Amino acid sequence: MSTAQDEIDDSAAPLIEHLAELRTRILYSLLAFVAAMVVCYTFWQPVFNFLTQPICVALADRGQQCGLYLIKLQEGFFVAINISFFGGFVLSFPVIAYQLWRFVAPGLYKSEKRAFLPFLFASPVMFAIGAGFAYFFILPMAFSFFLGFQQGPMTPEGEATNHLAAIGFQGSVQEYLSLTMKFIIAFGICFQLPVLLTLMGKAGLVSSAGLASVRKYAIVVILIVCAIATPPDVISQSMLFSAIYPLYEVSIFLVRRMERKREAQMRADGTWVEDEEDGE
Repeated sequence: MSTAQDEIDDSAAPLIEHLAELRTRILYSLLAFVAAMVVCYTFWQPVFNFLTQPICVALADRGQQCGLYLIKLQEGFFVAINISFFGGFVLSFPVIAYQLWRFVAPGLYKSEKRAFLPFLFASPVMFAIGAGFAYFFILPMAFSFFLGFQQGPMTPEGEATNHLAAIGFQGSVQEYLSLTMKFIIAFGICFQLPVLLTLMGKAGLVSSAGLASVRKYAIVVILIVCAIATPPDVISQSMLFSAIYPLYEVSIFLVRRMERKREAQMRADGTWVEDEEDGE
């Protein structure tokens, strides 16, 4: 009886150690997030000024002053809090990713660590590329399009048509910030698609032929994601779709290239079986 009890206790020990390690990594991640959030709260106005550049440029192109309004008394405070959360996550993401790596790394072989590390570095890079693409290209085009529906004396083009009802932009600070951050985060996350699919391809969970065969279903899924991640207008959804779908095709290319490299290595080692893919 005592021997069986000892075996149960021994098997429970590793689980307790893993849970303790997980708790430690979560605490470090939370501390990094809170610290970054406090820093961003201190400098929320420069961050907000940076985020308002796309709308200010679009308004300046139409000869209009850049101005956003506090519709509610407490709106300014919640804007600062939202920027703190947003900036805190961005600044603390490297620390969070490092803590995740420290948690999973002990359970990986050396070859698996070498295979996983490039994707760990590629993920924040692709997020930054997606966020930058949204900020520098998508947002200016979107805002220029939306501001094109103005008319009347509030716009330079309406000076001679004062008899028309004025349609002018008087944006809410919080609404604008929410829209801008949604665009940036949506593009940053969606740009993770090549990283995710390539990692799954390296793990053998997906193949280039399989990804190509479900292309039409992938288009439907991407359209659904675009409808959820962006504001409810066709223009925003079309912009996000036009960015994500090419990334899906890039993912197929990367997985195919990885498969060819793996096949060449297996042929060199003499372990390649010609009907291996047919048997899958």
